[in-house]
Amino acid sequence: MLLIAPLLTWLLASGMLLASPAGAAKSAEPSLAARAWLLIDAETGDVLASDRPGRELPIASATKLMTAYLTLRDLPLNERLRAPGYDALPAESVLGLKQGEQISARDLLVAMMLPSANDAAFTLADGVAGSVGAFVKEMNAAADELGLDSTSYANPIGLDDPDNYSSAADLATLALELREDKRFRKIVSKPEATLRSGASTRTVTTRNTLLLSDPSVDGIKTGHTIGAGYVLVASAEREGVQLLSAVLGAPSEAARDSESEKLLDYGFSLYSEKRLIRAREDLASVPVRDTDATVSLVADNGISATVRSDQTVETSIDAPADVEGPIEVGQDLGRAVVTVDGRKIGSVALLSANAVAAPGFFQRLELPLGAILIAGGSILIAVALLIALRRGRETSGESSRARTAEERLDHHRRRVRRRKGNES
Repeated sequence: MLLIAPLLTWLLASGMLLASPAGAAKSAEPSLAARAWLLIDAETGDVLASDRPGRELPIASATKLMTAYLTLRDLPLNERLRAPGYDALPAESVLGLKQGEQISARDLLVAMMLPSANDAAFTLADGVAGSVGAFVKEMNAAADELGLDSTSYANPIGLDDPDNYSSAADLATLALELREDKRFRKIVSKPEATLRSGASTRTVTTRNTLLLSDPSVDGIKTGHTIGAGYVLVASAEREGVQLLSAVLGAPSEAARDSESEKLLDYGFSLYSEKRLIRAREDLASVPVRDTDATVSLVADNGISATVRSDQTVETSIDAPADVEGPIEVGQDLGRAVVTVDGRKIGSVALLSANAVAAPGFFQRLELPLGAILIAGGSILIAVALLIALRRGRETSGESSRARTAEERLDHHRRRVRRRKGNES
């Protein structure tokens, strides 16, 4: 399981023991009829409301959260345990196990979490550590490992004892740790269950009456003793937001439920659904290489999320620094990623909104326009010079051929004159 940092340490460090997040609340935090309470965002750990969350108080059967933690950590749930026998007081909740009866750890865990059966918790403690005394030592060692500094255990059940206590912050920390295990979440969300591995088939019903009355509630554990009053660690989900509350020392079962509901309602009121990216929204533009043109990048789909007003929403763009044609409309050129307080909540593809033609010859050479003009001019001048030179050579050749003919004619004339002189 993922070890979660203790909430109380964070609360003390951040100075938020008595304050909600800045700007988050649309109304004042509720005042509850209870000795202490805490409300957090189960996904982020943000504290939304609290009153004396670090106060050490008796916690009754919320003690069984640690018994469940050690069971899930140390026992295969299909392992069959032998009930050691348990002498229950008349008011205690029990499954009715007979001494020596064999039953699976899974069914014992269900019986301990739903109807809060003390004999089931006793049997699990014995099965995990070999004796209840050894199990209590493991409970306190685990509390130290988890950083539950306001917690002490004297038994695996939650019977009143000066050395058996915890705080709202520590209970929330432990509940968050347990929620990392999907087996636990599945068990505590059940309104009832049928147990078949024991000597007889048994049907059990949860004592979490808030779970039965509010469809958004999906756990976690109730507790009640004379010393502790009424305790409820509750979790609920609405519109994708998961909250966790811990209410300690309520005066009645009805007050335990109503005060927990009041706290959860307040927490959910801080959230609203917001459209963070609209479909086809223009989110960026990318230059086209070696031109003055750009390609607009639009969101393929929209992204919505339920967030608080005090949370920081950011959109980051992952796209190329520039592009080269051809680019078609609708071509995938990157992604936009949305985060809330640094936590990624979604991403969408970025598509080209306009087309780009294939680059021409000189664009492929990646030459700037000025260089292309200079090169072209130089080529034209060189061609002109070559033509002029060739024409000059042709003219010179023709002149040379003309002078040779005159010389031949003059030579012929001299030969004629000499021949005539000889004859005379």
